[in-house]
Amino acid sequence: MDSGDVTPGEPLILDLAALSAADLGAVGGKAANLGELIRAGFDVPTGFCITTQAYRLAVRGTAVEDGTTTDAPAARAAILAAPFPDSVADVLRAAYTRLGEGPVAVRSSATAEDLPGASFAGQQDTYLGIAGIDDVLDAVQRCWASLWTDRAVAYRAAQGIDGAGVALAVVVQSMVDAESAGVLFTADPVTGRRRQAVLDAARGLGEAVVSGSVDPDHFVIDTGTGRILDRRRGGGDAVSVTDPQVRALASLGDRVEGAFGSPQDIEWAIDSDGHLWLTQSRPITTLYPVPVRDAPKPPDEIRAFFCISLAQGLHRPITPMGVAAFRVIGAGFLDLIGRRPDRIVDGPGGLAVGGDRLFVDATPIVRSAAGRFIFPRALDVMEARSAVVLRGLLDDPRFAVVPGSRRRFARGFLHLAARIRAPFVFVQALADPAAAQRRVRRLEAEVRAFEYPSGTIPDRVDGVVDLVFRAMPYAPRAIPGAAAGFAMLGLAGRLLGDAARPGDLQTVLRSVPDNITTQMDLDLWRLAVAARSDAAAATALGTRPARDLADDYLAGSLPAVLQSRMADFLDRYGHRAVAEIDLGMPRWADDPAHLFGVLSGYLRLDAEADTPAEHFAAGARDATTMMRTLYARARKRSRIRARAVGFCLRRARALVGMREMPKYLVIIALRRARETMLAIGRELADAGLLADPQDVFFLGFEETKQVAAGADLRAVIRERRSRYDSELQRRHVPRVLLSDGTEPEAVSSAAAGPEGALRGTPASAGTITARARVILDPVGAELQPGEILVAPSTDPGWTPLFLTAGGLVMEMGGANSHGAVVAREYGIPAVVGVARATETISTGDEVTIDGAAGTATVASATRTEQNPV
Repeated sequence: MDSGDVTPGEPLILDLAALSAADLGAVGGKAANLGELIRAGFDVPTGFCITTQAYRLAVRGTAVEDGTTTDAPAARAAILAAPFPDSVADVLRAAYTRLGEGPVAVRSSATAEDLPGASFAGQQDTYLGIAGIDDVLDAVQRCWASLWTDRAVAYRAAQGIDGAGVALAVVVQSMVDAESAGVLFTADPVTGRRRQAVLDAARGLGEAVVSGSVDPDHFVIDTGTGRILDRRRGGGDAVSVTDPQVRALASLGDRVEGAFGSPQDIEWAIDSDGHLWLTQSRPITTLYPVPVRDAPKPPDEIRAFFCISLAQGLHRPITPMGVAAFRVIGAGFLDLIGRRPDRIVDGPGGLAVGGDRLFVDATPIVRSAAGRFIFPRALDVMEARSAVVLRGLLDDPRFAVVPGSRRRFARGFLHLAARIRAPFVFVQALADPAAAQRRVRRLEAEVRAFEYPSGTIPDRVDGVVDLVFRAMPYAPRAIPGAAAGFAMLGLAGRLLGDAARPGDLQTVLRSVPDNITTQMDLDLWRLAVAARSDAAAATALGTRPARDLADDYLAGSLPAVLQSRMADFLDRYGHRAVAEIDLGMPRWADDPAHLFGVLSGYLRLDAEADTPAEHFAAGARDATTMMRTLYARARKRSRIRARAVGFCLRRARALVGMREMPKYLVIIALRRARETMLAIGRELADAGLLADPQDVFFLGFEETKQVAAGADLRAVIRERRSRYDSELQRRHVPRVLLSDGTEPEAVSSAAAGPEGALRGTPASAGTITARARVILDPVGAELQPGEILVAPSTDPGWTPLFLTAGGLVMEMGGANSHGAVVAREYGIPAVVGVARATETISTGDEVTIDGAAGTATVASATRTEQNPV
């Protein structure tokens, strides 16, 4: 319903006690929540709600009526200038009289307010101590106008909420003669820890605490025991609340949280008689959802969850079908270590989902002596910040080592090594790198030869599960060769000692051969070169939107050169995509719009500038020069040491390029799985069992078979899609999260260096000062040549942007993570593992990267664009 639509017979005023969550559309989030509090038996000041129907009457005939205006000041002025509707004024006078005509609080209550995904706290206006009907009418009209404040309009835009569907109700309540008041969070909003209440209190009205105009008394309370863990006096002359009142408030907050089913942000007041009133309660929308394990955790036992989504370079949520595929992949891994689950589709019991991202219960790793030794060291080069966070848990007595864990780990490791013939392949790679490369190519050919599942829908679903399960072992089989390369690089570093300066070994890894992702990016560049040389192709790329070009490609109607070259590229790489580890994400072969956008960007490069191919060749020359330099330094100690260093460096360059192959092989299989599931989705949609073929990716494998059998899961799909779309807006995802909601990194976050220097992990040596561009999703994003790419994380789908980037700052990753490796190969300075980089840096900031020191310094804030892409 548009904001100007009025439904005859709808009430203009409703009593708060009559409201519930079902009335959200008529009374807004604040009023609906107050009604729920009253229904649950909590003490709430008496009052009534002027419904959204009244708002629609008020905006009739104004520029706001259709809800499409984008001029906030004009919208506010129009509402304030409009006559107050007589019908609303009449019922409002009567309701105010019944309330006693004393001082009241007049509060805005928007239909997009106090929702699970967006609180809208403070976006619309509140007026306190209003007395007299004329002043009440004026306050109500000002509340209506506050729906169109600049901050409210900007907030709606940031949350992706359409202004055309938003309307405003107004709550009018009797004022509490407050001795003290304030705000209570039933979970710590900073660390995320549940059942640890945080209380801010001050004398007088709570609005002073909410607005930040006073320095409140501050308390932290253990909800379970009532123990006050921390207290800090504010700026008042006397303490605003006693210890018994603090404990009573924490207990009350716990009951409110139980009533709503989630942690709450509560406003409260204590009157002169010592009676406690609730004036508002809304969800704490900033808390990250605690991951839920596939297998139940032991009661009252703290668990540590590690985000494998982020470790795979994926910041965005994962579709339910993508999660289902990960469970099968996890089952494949368990099979490799001799612990195959009873049902493949169930996967490992330690897998967990939170915020539609994948986590793994890392508690057994942290509590294992072998796990403590190996896992953080592996993360040091793959996702360095996560390693720091995990090491911070090692001294926590709740994560003490379990006796016997070393033997259990050894059995699994030896079983895996035997299944993939790791010792043999490792030695073979050192003896003959070319043989190792041929072996990996054979693995790729085998996966590409997998057959598509056939038969009935249940048969094909089972075939997809089997296909993914069979593909998973190919990933570890491709690891030993690259592992041998990294081992040689590490050994070279130990042999060189102080002779290797910061950044030297990174230089050796520039432009390594046989990296499938680098080859892909250079092939895309060659496609751009061919297009630039053809007038029709160049014109198409230079003048037409990427979406139109993609549609024409799929229809076979692009200029001949562009059509044939893209077909060749997609024949080799069409299984790849942004967020490609998610089975639910379209592959480039399905939708190449992103590639056409990248190609258009390539053509904007100055024809005289160095090409990415030339950069790559220069990187290889730099690597060769550095190897000679390091050899010469080692020779000053001894010839034998120099020869050993030379051998190690040559093997490192020959082998580390294979590091991309393990995931690459699985992605090939996932494309076949996706094509099969999409075909099933089309059949189910044609049969009227799904609203859209893509809906199949919001089901699990077993659920898909249920739908084929006639089950109606369309409501489930709608709810999952809505949650997924909401999660796409989330800016921060924790690397590690405890089962009590605590984010360890938030408890002991590393402070930024002086004068805006953000510290991370050195990833690619070099320095650059350039304009930053914050990109959260590369699809459709435009990175101008030379700009510094600032991203939460990256996977191979991002790397075409690297060809024109001047530098890289990334929140995730370590020295040998995917983004770091590709940045080194392209010779662009890079710093990874920079906490909250996408929040600290804005598009338009001038940023200086020192890739060897691992710092990114914000020098100035020109910020021509505030919003990330």
